[in-house]
Amino acid sequence: MADFCSAVDNCTGTLLRSEIDGLELVGIGLDDMVVIAMPDAVLVAPRANSQRVSEAVMTLKARSMKQAETMPRDHRPWGWFESLAIGNGFQVKRILVKPGQALSLQSHHHRAEHWIVVAGTARVTIGETVKLVTANESVYVPLGEVHRLENPGKLPVEMIEVQTGHYLGEDDIVRYEDRYARE
Repeated sequence: MADFCSAVDNCTGTLLRSEIDGLELVGIGLDDMVVIAMPDAVLVAPRANSQRVSEAVMTLKARSMKQAETMPRDHRPWGWFESLAIGNGFQVKRILVKPGQALSLQSHHHRAEHWIVVAGTARVTIGETVKLVTANESVYVPLGEVHRLENPGKLPVEMIEVQTGHYLGEDDIVRYEDRYARE
């Protein structure tokens, strides 16, 4: 295994990997270690024991830890989303929609959404209204309103979504049309 220790000598056979933008891992005198930093957990193990990750996952499951079941970034056919903050009655997500892709035409029984486009240009459908929304613009999707977000461009659309309501689960989606055949 290559030596990936950062900024310090005396590391051999060690892998240091950060999946977090801006987080630099630094090792001092490590020998045959694996250290991987994810947004919601850090793995530290002797390289000889790195195949035992499944045991660690089982321990996390037994403790009902969300890291055992889900990744911080939820990949979908159209792109991905990640939760940035969750509180009583609200959730803030960062969403990226790939060029040419679209979320399903949908509604929600229990939440409203505020969308702020931070990069790219989105085609937004809310009820019967369809409009383009560019960086630094926002829209409001009222509770129960049929809506869709599409990326008609050649660059990714990145947005911040603020959900408000008494239930914010992903199972509160009623799909009317979905190009990925999800129900």
